[in-house]
Amino acid sequence: MANKKLGIIASKGTLDWAYPPFILASTAAALGYETQVFFTFYGLQLLKKKLDLKVSPLGNPGMPMKMPFGPKWFQGINWNIPNAVQAVVPGFESLATVLMKQTIKNNGVASIEELRDLCREADVKMIACQMTVELFGFDHSDFIDGLEFGGAATFFEFAGETDVCLFMWNKLNCSCIKNQPAFSGWFFFEHLPTRSIWRQSLECHASGKLWF
Repeated sequence: MANKKLGIIASKGTLDWAYPPFILASTAAALGYETQVFFTFYGLQLLKKKLDLKVSPLGNPGMPMKMPFGPKWFQGINWNIPNAVQAVVPGFESLATVLMKQTIKNNGVASIEELRDLCREADVKMIACQMTVELFGFDHSDFIDGLEFGGAATFFEFAGETDVCLFMWNKLNCSCIKNQPAFSGWFFFEHLPTRSIWRQSLECHASGKLWF
């Protein structure tokens, strides 16, 4: 029996949005899925030799602002800091990044570098969008070894045969996904005809909504 296939599109380059594609890809590979990840636009930042990923709570109401140090009662406080304050306080993004990294370390969660290496060891195929590389003025030497550089057509050859295809897009607001409640986050397709997958993907990208 042929292995199942998973395709992932990673278009975000922040610390928090670096975790979903690498966690899902490494897990799928461990479960026997043939896995490919297509990194495009800001997602290319996840493939740089030297990672300098940041996280910004600005405009991210779902992000808890809790302190990774101090007594338990202090760590349990959810610091609901208004966006207006975050936007004007110098260095707030750097502070949020430091706090997030410390929280990750305190909980024993693997770093992005470790997860990326795990994906490479598990033979996850990582494709860097050549168009975006040229658009942003990057050079192939800026990225880790073992990548394939190609366009959307390169990924489509694989995506058209996948059992599951995921699009990491934090601006998605789906009104209805298979009769499930509305959500923001991952773009999920499973066992849909190839043409339907990409037709719905393009419609969703244009309208911000996806209907089944």
